[in-house]
Amino acid sequence: MNIKAICLGAFAVCTLGSTAIAGALDVVDNLAPFYTDASMKTLKPMPEFKAAFMAKPQPMREMIMRECNDAAMSKPYAEFCADVNALRGMQ
Repeated sequence: MNIKAICLGAFAVCTLGSTAIAGALDVVDNLAPFYTDASMKTLKPMPEFKAAFMAKPQPMREMIMRECNDAAMSKPYAEFCADVNALRGMQ
């Protein structure tokens, strides 16, 4: 096999798989719609938070809820996950 093809294949796998390996809560673009400011310190009020959450595709919402149920994943995002868990019964 050609070493160049092997390296290119490994690079492609790493590039395409990097977002799949990172959790939904680790990707800033997934969380930005839920915050009022660019520094992501202040969450939106619940009606706006719910609208942003429902605007996400169903698989993304399920992934976010799953990660918020995992104690290790949700710890850094406690306030965010509290709001997500409050929405669990509203869907």
